[in-house]
Amino acid sequence: MTEATLLPFDLPAVQRKKLTVDFEGGTQSSDAGLLLLREAERKLGVCQRLADAMPDHRDHSRIRHEMFELVMARVCAITCGYKDGNDLNHLRHDPLMKVAVDRCPESGDPLASQSTISRLENAPRKTDALRLAGALVDQFGISITPGEEEILDIDDAFCTVHGGQQLAFWNGHENERGFSPMHIFHVASGTPVVEILRPAKTPAGTEVKTVIKHVTRRIRKHWPATRLIWRGDSHYGRDEAMEWAENNGDGYIFGLAGNRVLDALVAETANDLRFRHALSTQDKLRCYESFEYQAGSWSHPRRAVARLEVSLQPDLKEGGMRQEVNIRYVVTSLAGDPQHLYELYCKRGQMENLIKLHKAQLASDRTSCHSATANQVRLVLHTASFWLMHAVRSTIPDNHPFAKAEFATVREKLIKIGARVIEHVARIRIHLPTSCSEQALFRHIALGLMPAVP
Repeated sequence: MTEATLLPFDLPAVQRKKLTVDFEGGTQSSDAGLLLLREAERKLGVCQRLADAMPDHRDHSRIRHEMFELVMARVCAITCGYKDGNDLNHLRHDPLMKVAVDRCPESGDPLASQSTISRLENAPRKTDALRLAGALVDQFGISITPGEEEILDIDDAFCTVHGGQQLAFWNGHENERGFSPMHIFHVASGTPVVEILRPAKTPAGTEVKTVIKHVTRRIRKHWPATRLIWRGDSHYGRDEAMEWAENNGDGYIFGLAGNRVLDALVAETANDLRFRHALSTQDKLRCYESFEYQAGSWSHPRRAVARLEVSLQPDLKEGGMRQEVNIRYVVTSLAGDPQHLYELYCKRGQMENLIKLHKAQLASDRTSCHSATANQVRLVLHTASFWLMHAVRSTIPDNHPFAKAEFATVREKLIKIGARVIEHVARIRIHLPTSCSEQALFRHIALGLMPAVP
């Protein structure tokens, strides 16, 4: 015998009933939700698209794991909460992980180990990483049905690094070294467009313009009749980016940092609002104003919108309350009511929630490779994981409590479910727990992700 069989053992009794433990439960997995991820991939094809774009310089006579199997296994592991490639050393024997990549659960060979996954992430060159990013944009373009206008949010998020990673940069605000990957999300669907690794510093105008230009041109291959509107914080409102959007039929609405010139332009409105607030009994008053403004670095004047709010705030020096004016600005190429435009800009707060799902709940901040290109590949794989999890959640009925749940909740309730796997000659049976609290929902999602049969 090459493997020893562990003997049963006893634990303290429960209600005078003897408690015996053994290891004869058969082939099992702790991630029954891999079945849902498999159906999500069959519906979307995101891992297959990335596998087709991934360079394969291996000797094909010695290949044991196809490129799709490598990508699918890594993406599924991320979605199930296994953050690093090291986890594949034991997941390679998981019966449902094998099923997810279309291998038989018991008779099928083990999947790729950590070393093979590491080579997968480090093999691509810069041009290959660019091709993978383009594949993500293509995935977005073919998966979403567009309208006449679609809004794209652009933002970045700080990720701490703890080694000698390329492109790592000291960020004074965070007081740490790290990256600030650029995230682009589609507002209406909440799906990712692309993620781009970059240093932890404010992007320059040429950088923002380059990203917007290439992403727009790639999307227009799929959406030729759709006008894109770019929305972002003030450090994305660069003259180069806005001018390119204006010259190419796109719109934009960006935050605009306040200054003395802007404050002077709305000074009369602010004084009038102060007076009306002093006469009213309301806690705060707001008003909106639109005007033409040209910053020193801009090539021509643009439309600016100001939101002015007057309220009573505690006076920490003299005690009591004092009147304060809070002013926020945006710059835009869009027409319409100033209040509507400002409220449209404020809705970009949802972008923070999407970044949280990507960064915290799918661990896309695990950019621990030395090579910047390898870390960019990791971002691509984590984005593919976002697509699979988003597909699972979008299949949940709108009236269900999990319809808008965070990915961590979806993983806990629908992915991390134990299952017994039995492989017969002509059938594979998956036995989920009778005590599973979400039986009906699991079945609904699994059947809902399957393609319609004519």
